[in-house]
Amino acid sequence: MRKKKKKNNTSSKQQSFFFEDYLSTNQIFKKEKNFKISEDRIYILFFSFFSLILIFSLKIIFISFQSLSYIESKNYKYNFNSIRNDIVDRNDILLSRNITAYHAAVKPNLIKDKKKFLVKIKLVLPELDTKKLNQNLNKDKYFYLKKRLTVMQREKLWKLGEKGLIFEPFQTRVYPHSDLFSHIIGQTDYDNYGISGVENYYDNYLRDKKNTNKPLKLSLETNIQYLVKQELEKALETFSAKGAASVIMDSENGEVLSLVSLPDFNINKRVAVREKKFMNKITKGVFELGSIFKTFTIALALEEEIVDPKTVIKNIKNNINCSIHKISDIKQFPESMTVEDILIQSSNIGTLKIARRIGEEKYKKFLNDLNLLSSPKFELDEIGNPIPFDWNKCKLETISYGHGITTTPLQAAAAYASLINGGKLISPTLEKDKNMNLAHKRIISEETSQKIKKILRKVVTDEKGTASLANILGYKVSGKTGTSQYYDNENKNINTFISFFTISNKDYVLLVMLDDPQIAKNLVYDYRGVKIKGTRNEAGWNAVYTSGKIIEKIGPILAINNKEVPNHHVVEKTN
Repeated sequence: MRKKKKKNNTSSKQQSFFFEDYLSTNQIFKKEKNFKISEDRIYILFFSFFSLILIFSLKIIFISFQSLSYIESKNYKYNFNSIRNDIVDRNDILLSRNITAYHAAVKPNLIKDKKKFLVKIKLVLPELDTKKLNQNLNKDKYFYLKKRLTVMQREKLWKLGEKGLIFEPFQTRVYPHSDLFSHIIGQTDYDNYGISGVENYYDNYLRDKKNTNKPLKLSLETNIQYLVKQELEKALETFSAKGAASVIMDSENGEVLSLVSLPDFNINKRVAVREKKFMNKITKGVFELGSIFKTFTIALALEEEIVDPKTVIKNIKNNINCSIHKISDIKQFPESMTVEDILIQSSNIGTLKIARRIGEEKYKKFLNDLNLLSSPKFELDEIGNPIPFDWNKCKLETISYGHGITTTPLQAAAAYASLINGGKLISPTLEKDKNMNLAHKRIISEETSQKIKKILRKVVTDEKGTASLANILGYKVSGKTGTSQYYDNENKNINTFISFFTISNKDYVLLVMLDDPQIAKNLVYDYRGVKIKGTRNEAGWNAVYTSGKIIEKIGPILAINNKEVPNHHVVEKTN
């Protein structure tokens, strides 16, 4: 029985062996196969995770070495949609742009240690009121910590690593040149609407989405603006003046290349500017500009063929009575003078005698045609209104030499441009190429324009001229001085020099005005080759001097722009 049982067991095992051997072999094969596949997958997964870890590690290291501003600039590049378009100068140099800025807010419920938080904040923003900040933290309500953070403040707060600090992005306007164009560009409010200057005048254009990527191009030249401001600041110090102003204009198209008024202010700081001294003196200021008006009188007399430059005006007394008024000259002149000498030497009596020959009606019309009696049209809202007056007795006489009539320096500069460009009336503009194809009204003939230019040149070159200090070799400077008193204060002077200078056969008008300058007792002038100290407070000794310095600085830039460098070794011959 046992053997049989054993046999059966053997037989059973044998049969089972073959079957089990087949199955087990198959299973082993399958297990080995599955094991190999699983191992490959492990390798793939390991390599993938290792690669991801490596990539993230490298990215973290890269970011850790970058500033916050770099990260924000990338977000700006890909996600920023500007509310306002850019403003650029004539050479595409950026003057105004919208960027992303931040307010700092606080969620008190996310601050774990409020005392420690207070200490950290005070280190970054020491100007904040600790008591008020502590009260806000204890209220557990969302509040603003500081609005309009600077880049530095933003980075310092961000590095605190506080979860309760929230940075709210918003768009703000920035001005890369700070105060350089403060009286022109103007400002925007917190809602990105223009409130002054070009920002206000062109507000609709700058906010129009149709003009995206079409910056507003102005006629201004940044490098020239900088150099002019630099020289005016020196003049303020040298002559102890209360203020100074200047405008440079292309005489052919009226494009303003530079407009400076001092003192100025930083337009990146959102503060109210209400003091009168910060007024735009070129466009908003209304002044008696004195003897520069003599040029208008002589030009009209020449145009009407009442006189010519060599006509002799006789019986020029030192003073005359006009109604109840007494009119006099500041110095003794010859009793007989030619018309050109009257302008060169700046005789009040000689000029008014010529004005009487012209007559009131013609003179009034001429001033109206030159746009000197009404508000100027310009791309700013900060515009002055000439003080109205009645043409009563002696008004013609006093206005002929610039007394009793006010205007803005911008209007005066534009009027001079119209006289010396061949007689074509131009409108000053801040917009590049705006006046390129305009039809110009003729004010005087080409012949009269050439005559007045020659006389104004002699004001600078003649030994009896009042503007010798502006005789800069190579630039053919011409112009007229004007020394006048404040309209409402006889103890203060407004000293002006309106000139034009030629570069590459192109004439530029330059007006320089000094507000209440004083005698520069320590300044040594090079006056016709002689070293002397100034003893007089007149335009010829300060406004003219400053104009000469400006022309020396900006001349090479204009020459390069016009593809021609002036020859400083050529001395012009004069009659």
